[in-house]
Parts: sequence; structure tokens; C-alpha cells
Amino acid sequence: MAPTDENTQVDQQSSPFGTAPPGPPGTDTAGPGARMPRWLPRAMVLALALVAVFQLGSWAFHQLTGLLINILISFFLALAIEPAVSWMASRGMRRGLATFLVFLGSLIVIAGFFTLLGSMLAGQIIKMIEGFPDYLDSVINWINTHFHTDLRRVDIQEGLLHSDWLRKYVQNSATGVLDVSGQVLGGLFQLLTVALFSFYFAADGPRLRRALCSVLPPARQAEVLRAWEIAVDKTGGYLYSRGLMALISGVAHYILLEALGVPYAPVLGVWVGLVSQFIPTIGTYLAGALPMLIAFTIDPWYALWVLVFVVVYQQFENYVLQPKLTSRTVDIHPAVAFGSVIAGTALLGAVGALIAIPAVATLQAFLGAYVKRYDVTDDPRVHGHRTRSSGGLLARVRRQLGR
Repeated sequence: MAPTDENTQVDQQSSPFGTAPPGPPGTDTAGPGARMPRWLPRAMVLALALVAVFQLGSWAFHQLTGLLINILISFFLALAIEPAVSWMASRGMRRGLATFLVFLGSLIVIAGFFTLLGSMLAGQIIKMIEGFPDYLDSVINWINTHFHTDLRRVDIQEGLLHSDWLRKYVQNSATGVLDVSGQVLGGLFQLLTVALFSFYFAADGPRLRRALCSVLPPARQAEVLRAWEIAVDKTGGYLYSRGLMALISGVAHYILLEALGVPYAPVLGVWVGLVSQFIPTIGTYLAGALPMLIAFTIDPWYALWVLVFVVVYQQFENYVLQPKLTSRTVDIHPAVAFGSVIAGTALLGAVGALIAIPAVATLQAFLGAYVKRYDVTDDPRVHGHRTRSSGGLLARVRRQLGR
């Protein structure tokens, strides 16, 4: 055994790299042939697993974005009808039946409105098609009179029927029928999904709140229930104020259209009231386009009167009507409301524009309880009045000149 130990010592001394003293288990050793730390493979596996989970979660989130948006819309719709459902339930009616009655009433109103609007549009389109030959004759006569041409309606119609533009348009329209049908079916399925989730959120509201609070400590439960109550109040108040402004706007535009003799004035008034209030920022001008178009078919000056009235009423609503109606229900500054609508549109499109104001109002009311406020000092600068101090720049210049 002794010679072997001596040879080993000689070999170790003769090695150009030498040997390091043994360290504690699991530590790295210097030099070639050093063993890999025991924690490194586990760390690599854990890192790869985390990356895989992140990629899977990102893929699943992008795939479920549409469903999450539908659930968000459903939640706010359930908050909007919660006061009516709770009122019926407090009088002995089951929440499921109360929710069904609210949905049925809303469906009847919406279906009736779109039926009247569709019949109005169909009647106006038929009227425009029937009067198109006479309108075309008047245009041709005006051109022949002022430009000394010899155009005929028959030649124009034959040229349109045999034109390549019309043929390509018909082919593109035929190929696009399937795409339009698919979009319509997708929209109906999305509408059904939103309706089902809204029904379950409203009908099982107490059970949902109980299930959510069961996983939270008592202090957190009180905060969640308070936030839920604020959300219901703000969403309901927002819809109440918007509905009242839609009623006022619809009546005002109906009076104008009826005075001008524009057909379908009641339906157009309802159209302007709803679209102007539930499509933020540009809703009034978008809603006024349809009455202007129909008024233009009667008299171009009527369309101008409608345009002037829409612009004037929008200013009256922004500066007089809306602040008074929304000060107690939503209580949000107009600049904050406008910014929230822009941010909601950038994040979620039209859906974000609709739910931005009640969401921001809810957040503002909830955070208001945790922000400590102080009395403001009676300083003129608070009211925008500047004070003249002796150390101002102008005073210093005068003193220098006086010397």
C-alpha cells in the first residue's frame, strides 16, 4: 500500500494543473474534470418549465380574448340590471324569474325598435329606387342644358349594364356573401354568449358573491362587497342618466323633424336618442346622419336645418344638460370621462368605450374612501388670482432703474 501512495503523490505533484483540496458536497471545483453543481440541472429544468408555462399561458390568453371580453360585457350588463332584479326579488319573486322578465322586456323593446327602423329604411330605399329614374332625368337635362351635350338615359343605362365595373362588382359581391354570412352567424353566437353569461351573473348574483367571499378573510370580504355595491350604483346611475338624456334628445329631435315634415319622425327621434347617448363622443353626429339623409331627399335646406340643430343641441347637452344629470349619478369630471373613453377604445374598441365611464367612476368612488383629504387654505392663488410680491421680477427691474 505504501508504494502505491507514494506513486499517487508523485503523480499528483507531477501534474501541471495540480489538485484542489476537496470542498463540501455540491460545490464546484476548479480545473479540468470538475463536476457540475448539483443545483444547476434543477435550475435549468425549472427555467425551461417557467418559459413553457409562460408561452402556454400567453397562447391561451390570446385564444380566449374574445371569451374574456364577452364575460366582461356580461358582467357590466348584469350590474346594470341588478337594481331592477333586486327590486323584484325583494318583493318575493325568485331571482331567476325576475332576471328572465327583465331580459324579456328589454328584448321586446329592442326588437320593436329595430323592426320599426328596418321598415323605415326599407320604405325610404324603395322610395329612392322608384324616384331614381326621375332624378336621373333631371340630372341629364341639367347637364345637356349647361354643357350642350346630347345624353340620354337609355344610353347611360346600357353603358352601366355592360360595363366591366358592374360585372366585377357583382362577382365580388357574390364571393363576399359567404364572408358576410359567417360574420352574421358569429355575431349572433357572440350575442347569445353575452346574454347567457349576463343571465347567470344576474340570477346567481348572491351565490357568486358568497363564493367569492368564501376564499377571503372577513376584512377583505367587506371591501369586495363594498366595491360590488359601488359598481352596481355607478353602472345603474350611468345607464339611468344616459337613458334620461336619450329621452330628452329623442323628444327634441322628434319635434324638429315633425315640424319639418320629415317622415318617420318618431322612429328617427328614438334612433338619435339611443345612438347619441350610448356611442360616446361622436354618437350625436353619427346619429344625426340618418335624419339628415332622409331630410335631404325631401329638401336640401331641411338637411341643413337638421345639421344646425344637431350641432347646437350637442353644445347644450355638453355644457348644460349632462353636468346636471351626471353630477349625482356618475360624478366624474368631463375631461376624465373623455380620457377614459379614449383609453377604453384603445384597449377594447367599442366595448371599452361603453364600459369605460362606469368602470372609472367605480374605481374613483372606491379609492375615494382611502384617500385622505384636507381643508384647503383660504389663499387667493387657489381661486386663480395671482398675488403681487415685492420680490417679483418687475419690482426688481423698477428698483434697478430707480437707482
